[in-house]
Amino acid sequence: MSRNFFPSATRWSSGSSSCSMSIVVRSVVGCLLMLHLYSLICQSDIQNKEIDTSMSRHPLLLKLEEVEEENIKMPRPRRRSPRAAKRKPRRPTAVIDEFLDESSQIRHIFFPDMKTSIDPTKDAGNDSFFYYPGRIWLDTEGNPIQAHGGGILFDERSRTYYWYGEYKDGPTYHAHRKGAARVDIIGVGCYSSKDLWTWKNEGLVLAAEGKNETHDLHRSNVLERPKVIYNNKTGKYVMWMHIDNANYTKASVGIAVSDSPTGPFDYLYSQRPHEFDSRDMTIFKDDNGIAYIIYSSVDNSELHIGPLNEEYLNVTRVVTRILVGQHREAPALFKHEGIYYMITSGCTSWAPNKALAHAAKSILGPWETLGNPCIGGNKVVRFTTFFSQSTYVFPFPGLPGFFIFMADRWNPANLRDSRYVWLPLTLGGAADQPLEYTFGFPFWSRVSIYWHKRWRLPDILREKK
Repeated sequence: MSRNFFPSATRWSSGSSSCSMSIVVRSVVGCLLMLHLYSLICQSDIQNKEIDTSMSRHPLLLKLEEVEEENIKMPRPRRRSPRAAKRKPRRPTAVIDEFLDESSQIRHIFFPDMKTSIDPTKDAGNDSFFYYPGRIWLDTEGNPIQAHGGGILFDERSRTYYWYGEYKDGPTYHAHRKGAARVDIIGVGCYSSKDLWTWKNEGLVLAAEGKNETHDLHRSNVLERPKVIYNNKTGKYVMWMHIDNANYTKASVGIAVSDSPTGPFDYLYSQRPHEFDSRDMTIFKDDNGIAYIIYSSVDNSELHIGPLNEEYLNVTRVVTRILVGQHREAPALFKHEGIYYMITSGCTSWAPNKALAHAAKSILGPWETLGNPCIGGNKVVRFTTFFSQSTYVFPFPGLPGFFIFMADRWNPANLRDSRYVWLPLTLGGAADQPLEYTFGFPFWSRVSIYWHKRWRLPDILREKK
């Protein structure tokens, strides 16, 4: 844009120059005041909507937003010999250390045993339909559900929920001494449900390749974070996933398709989207049918977002870089009232860390960071995302503003025993942090994920399905 606002031939006196400068200053101030007023009006509208929504909510839904505390008692320090204590003084043990310690005396708090498992096939009376974050969750055959790093597809035609995820029912090992924990590829598991609580095992919808060592799905490689969406134009179910080799240097995405939500899915190929490395990823289908891929890139230092083509089988040339230099991964994107929201995790390998919520008026950005969405528990619980990592946010049909936050509580010593953390997520109230792109006046609400030792969907919600 040219900086010459007036014709160069025009001559100005010092008085007129001073006058014009005053007009410019007043105009700028006026614009800022108008922007401030507009922001306040928008905030007022949002607050009024929130008041109307809260007044119409069922008491059981309001109960899900109550703060529930968590008190984790640290175990007594193990005895040490005087010589060992003198040679290396003991440092205080952090809760996160106990979480990562396979021999911890309080491991049962983070990974309860089979005796406390969730078994929807048994009539539990008043305890039915309760989610217990961190407990073993059994399918209708009585086996632990294997759907890690996954997501939910609600199939309109069958009115059925399908839960896809990594089938990690194998031994955990490291490719080399300092390599990441991994299991051999078994495939992508699929479970179906009518109530989001009782899950039937539909088997492996995408299986590993056992013989061809050059194949992306050979068991010696890595398959993570599978997500499935339906293409209304082609009538195909399309799966995208993170594909990697044992030392995580391939950093690609894989694509598979099927005529049925229960597969089998035909694996097509892998690629580096937009010629960038890609690790933790997800896909998102917008209201207008356009689908997007969101993935961690540039050695996990930033996220990339771009639309897929009409068939959902490839990326387009459009891509935008967001959260540059912030080292975020495990994106889980959702939408409410025209605003896009996203939960991300920090990059600390298998160790849990603080989640952040983000929002944008356009899916391609700019994206604002709203702060830590976790509420309840205690400081350690909130700053470790309830000892879990985000994978998906599922909007509950029929109740705008209510979502289910899906996360994995990873067990790096035994990945097959990783657990699921499902918690209620709501939108409402002012965001935590001032936002740079809107001059500190956000046009969106706070994202809140509430900790509960146990919770269930209100009866009125299950009746609406």
